[in-house]
Parts: sequence; structure tokens; C-alpha cells
Amino acid sequence: MSPGLAKMWIALTSMAFMFISVFSIYLSRYKIKNKALKAVLALIAYVLMILAGIIIIFVVFSGPTPE
Repeated sequence: MSPGLAKMWIALTSMAFMFISVFSIYLSRYKIKNKALKAVLALIAYVLMILAGIIIIFVVFSGPTPE
């Protein structure tokens, strides 16, 4: 697998983390009534969002890939 293709998959994973995070926050705020489950789901969502941000920073600042 080329470095460019690897970076693409890493960036797509980060976008998936962001999507899961947004969906989890929606569920924890509006759909789930159990306080413990709400807290766990929100914590997971925020961790995924922070991880996605770190991954995107890595992808952006690692520069272009050689061919």
C-alpha cells in the first residue's frame, strides 16, 4: 500500500470517528434517559472527537506523500 493510500484511509477513519461522535452526542442528549449510559456515551463521543482532531492534524501537517 502506498503512503498516499494509507493517509487516505487514516483520514477516512478520522471522518468516521467524527460521524460516530456526532451521532453519539445526539443519542446521549436527546434519546437516552439513563444517566449512567448518557455519561458513558458522551465520554466515548468526546474521546472519539478529540482523537479524530489529532489524526487530522497529523494527516495535514505530515505533508504531501512522495510518489
